[in-house]
Amino acid sequence: MTPQQRGVRSRRLTVVAAALIASAALACGPGFAAGAGVTRVAEPPAPTPAVPAPPATAQTPVPQAPVPQNPAPQPPAPVTPAPVPPAVTPAPETPAPSTAAPAPPQRPAFGAYLDYGPLGVARMAQLSTWLGGAELRVGHTYLPGDRWSNIEGRPGFLDVWAHWRREKADRMLVLNVPMMERNEDGVSDAEVRRLLRRGAGGEFDQHFRALAERLVELDVPDTVLVLGWEMNGITYTHRCGPDPEAWKTYWNRIVTTMRSVPGQEFKFDFAPSRGRDAVPWTQCYPGDDTVDIVGMDSYDQPSGLTFDEQVKEPYGLQEHVEFAKKHGKAISYPEWGLFRNGDNTTYMRGMLAWMDAHRPLYNTLTDYCPHGVWQCRQNPQASEVYRAVLSGRPAVPAPLPSPSVPSAQPVTPQPVGQPVPQPSPSAAPARCSPLDLGDWVEYWLGGKLCVRLDWYSRRH
Repeated sequence: MTPQQRGVRSRRLTVVAAALIASAALACGPGFAAGAGVTRVAEPPAPTPAVPAPPATAQTPVPQAPVPQNPAPQPPAPVTPAPVPPAVTPAPETPAPSTAAPAPPQRPAFGAYLDYGPLGVARMAQLSTWLGGAELRVGHTYLPGDRWSNIEGRPGFLDVWAHWRREKADRMLVLNVPMMERNEDGVSDAEVRRLLRRGAGGEFDQHFRALAERLVELDVPDTVLVLGWEMNGITYTHRCGPDPEAWKTYWNRIVTTMRSVPGQEFKFDFAPSRGRDAVPWTQCYPGDDTVDIVGMDSYDQPSGLTFDEQVKEPYGLQEHVEFAKKHGKAISYPEWGLFRNGDNTTYMRGMLAWMDAHRPLYNTLTDYCPHGVWQCRQNPQASEVYRAVLSGRPAVPAPLPSPSVPSAQPVTPQPVGQPVPQPSPSAAPARCSPLDLGDWVEYWLGGKLCVRLDWYSRRH
């Protein structure tokens, strides 16, 4: 081969090699490395064109894409000048018509009493799901009335409720507060009279100051306090009948004491049971200065009384609304539900329509048997009415889910006429000494732990 032929061949090989290198580089593209051992890496996400990348600075170097070895020369991209838009005379500003649909009217705040402890909070979410997502804005619980230390809101008892309340600004915590210890112990009228007079003289003020300080400390200073509920009946030691004047003075002392605590924003709810009961509830009204809400506990009782009669009876639903309006107070229904007339759909529709018409500040259904609709299976027809109205769905049959977690026996206030009051959460079986382990431990145990006093004699 002549030197000239060798030169031509060498130039051809060089061209072929260059073409191969360029072809490999172009095929690899971003994310490939040319040469031996080439591997593919994950491609970066596509940039968002609407958000320009920040300019590179000396402190923040801009990462560069890997450059292939021996890249083939690329022709420069043509530059097209951007067109200049014609001048536009701005039109005078005019407000654009709103196309957004008006927000639906907010449903009045409602909730249900589901358990006095942590289960009550957990079950609110389950009940909301059963209602098709309807939000329960009211959490309702009771302070045990067995001893003063519980009425003061002992540490740990109210913490979970306070946490729930603080999660959303529009939530409301409703707390029933006994005015006396031994509140369900069947204390005689004579003893109640003596206790009311002692309270009216200021002997028990420190307990209510401690409760107020506890609620402010928990950052729930706007709690609604249902103080001395159903005072016109005979069930509770804090009843009004034995001495209405002493009762009213005592109520006023409690409210004045709790309002003296810095940071408080409490609302006090005066909530008798519907009807005359033992005494007319109007005789127990302590005055407009210390009452913020006029409530009423209104169960479907007595047997045979229709809903229309519940409205029109002396000291009934109509008189309650008129009394509150006369005194410039909001109304509430802290307790309501079925009772003496079975699975009564007429009562359920009537109460829901009544509350829709008169717009109480809040209402809370008592949801355990015989009153309830979710945790109680003995009222399936009334349950469907409640569910349909609160969820906005047709009233079609649907199974009632059982709560997922078993509950200890709750503290449950009893409407007038219920023969046997339920025990408070701190109550223990006879001949049994309770161990105070705290609410969270008792929650996981499913109730209080106690030691029998007769264990030795039973084994010997």
